[in-house]
Amino acid sequence: MPSVLVENIVKTYGSKKAVVDALKGVSFSVDKGEIFGIIGPDGAGKTSLFRILTTLLLADSGKASVDGFDVVKDYKQIRNRVGYMPGKFSLYQDLSVQENLEFFATIFATTIHENYELIKDIYQQIEPFKNRKAGQLSGGMKQKLALSCALIHKPSVLFLDEPTTGVDAVSRKEFWEMLHRLKEQGITILVSTAYMDEANLCDRVALIQKGRILSVNTPEGITKEFKKPLWAIKANEMFPLMKAIIADPLVESCYSFGQYHHVVFKSDKNNKEELEDILAKGNFSNAEINAIKPGIEDCFMALMANS
Repeated sequence: MPSVLVENIVKTYGSKKAVVDALKGVSFSVDKGEIFGIIGPDGAGKTSLFRILTTLLLADSGKASVDGFDVVKDYKQIRNRVGYMPGKFSLYQDLSVQENLEFFATIFATTIHENYELIKDIYQQIEPFKNRKAGQLSGGMKQKLALSCALIHKPSVLFLDEPTTGVDAVSRKEFWEMLHRLKEQGITILVSTAYMDEANLCDRVALIQKGRILSVNTPEGITKEFKKPLWAIKANEMFPLMKAIIADPLVESCYSFGQYHHVVFKSDKNNKEELEDILAKGNFSNAEINAIKPGIEDCFMALMANS
């Protein structure tokens, strides 16, 4: 039995005059002990999905279960079995680190001591600040406290909604290391993020855009779905270069990616020669062309264009 099962979930907001389709027939399953990523930009439907799975929001239609319990009929059992870390820091800002942790332990009729081994690696990093008010912590420290509170009752499934948004690169790295240690303890982890590079840290991912699932696979499996050659090109005159590439009838797509434009052609014949011809006609300076392997973001762009 999957740890999490989602079947054709639909959710809309608003009235008849202004309806927003947050989720459009979303389906996937998550295996026990898996780190499963929900990857997509802001507004893709990630938070609505997590709120449905944690029994905080009712779907319009479809079914979902967590650990075999239905999210509507068995909401009490689910709330005792899951940990949820919302995207916005939602702990009590005027309570200390210690007081927040004790409060959440009391809600679930447990103690810090009872499940200390589960949160030990995380809590030890913030324990020196246990008397500091939560509102005075740095972003990385708030993140660790929120995760500790979500774990204090030893959940079987952990939902983390964009947990690394707004924290520094070091804290992001430390956070993912903590998640992999939690996975070793048998906890199923669903994590949503808008950072495409974090997809490679998951066992499997679902790419989501405008409420639709574009693909569900391993990170490696998703990149293998990208069949056409991919080119990276740059020059001193980047904006005119993009306009020239997009105007070429042989080009399927072109988008900015860091210091380069990534280019996909409709055919895989003579692509480099075509790019060289564009550079020559436009008199672009200090140009560079490289054939590259696609990443998750390239695959996301291709799937989005074809959806």
